[in-house]
Amino acid sequence: MLTKELQQKLNDQINLEFLSAYLYLGLALKCEELNYRGAAQWMRQQAEEEKGHAMRLVDYLISRAAPVELKDIPAPKANPKKLLDVFQLALKHEEHVTASIDKLYGLAFEQKSFSSAAELSWFLKEQIEEEKTVRDIVRTLEMLGDDMSAILDFDRQLGSRSGGGSTSEAEN
Repeated sequence: MLTKELQQKLNDQINLEFLSAYLYLGLALKCEELNYRGAAQWMRQQAEEEKGHAMRLVDYLISRAAPVELKDIPAPKANPKKLLDVFQLALKHEEHVTASIDKLYGLAFEQKSFSSAAELSWFLKEQIEEEKTVRDIVRTLEMLGDDMSAILDFDRQLGSRSGGGSTSEAEN
């Protein structure tokens, strides 16, 4: 049985995962506006992956006969001007998501909800991968500096991302 507090926090995490999808879609649109088609494709795939994370938590709550509460999702407000800014925003957001999952995992353990902790352990591993991927992109863009030729080449590489982007996604 999930406590009311844990149910609420899991619902909050569902909202954060949907917000993540919305944020990545907004960043994809910004990349389109900046004419970075590869990064736009990368961001669209990331949005789909984040939606999948939310649905995984929805399915978990359903399997535990706990209510799912959908909440409002605010529109993204960031207005990055460069590709590096786009990915720095994504990294900051991924770090926020990691902190949220860390707290949720701690609460699950504290409340001896070991099935919740087991489910959340997948998310912890996923977040390590998410942060590393985005951090690597940020570092690459920092190294490229203002070299537009190199940035455009890297943008094409970003567009070649296959599937949902995460190797962990296959472990559902």
